[in-house]
Amino acid sequence: MMTKEKRILLSNVLVMLGLLVMVVMAVMELFYNVTTNEWILWSYTAGALTVLVARFIGYDGSGSLRVKRLHHLLIFSALLYCASASIKFIPELYKNWVALLLAGLVVQMYASWMIDKENRKSEK
Repeated sequence: MMTKEKRILLSNVLVMLGLLVMVVMAVMELFYNVTTNEWILWSYTAGALTVLVARFIGYDGSGSLRVKRLHHLLIFSALLYCASASIKFIPELYKNWVALLLAGLVVQMYASWMIDKENRKSEK
């Protein structure tokens, strides 16, 4: 059985790796026009799924109600990343994947910032 600290550390490492893969694939696709390679689509999808799995691993359900809801927002942001990855496979909707990626980014930034603020407030 993993301790809470090890599980959170594993979750953070997986989130960083998944986001790194997603960013590298998005940059390659946006700036280098490498849209015909299928491995970029699958790598991006693997990164999004890694973030989703990591968010579920890192959620422990402890803390105040506000922190729990903010963790749910982190899971929602990972679901937006997965939706972004799935849209990339639909030719008619292909151009909309960036909107979902940016929406997930905004939700993740807000939730992460507020979780940190709530944790610092509860430590006082």
